[in-house]
Amino acid sequence: MTELLEQAIANMKNLPDNEQDTIATIILEELEDEMKWEKVFADSQDMLAKLAAEAMTEYQAGKTQELDPETL
Repeated sequence: MTELLEQAIANMKNLPDNEQDTIATIILEELEDEMKWEKVFADSQDMLAKLAAEAMTEYQAGKTQELDPETL
């Protein structure tokens, strides 16, 4: 555990129980969200590689056109 985290936990120990629970809930939700994003990102790598290969195939076959920001 880092010194900063130890300091934060030490400071939180002085808070009322309801405030400790609120902070703990926020931390746990953030950690859960982070794990979900990591899984989604890891699971998407194969799909992204497939889409990139398809895009390159279309580009090499001349089936693409240059993007004109003025027409967006």
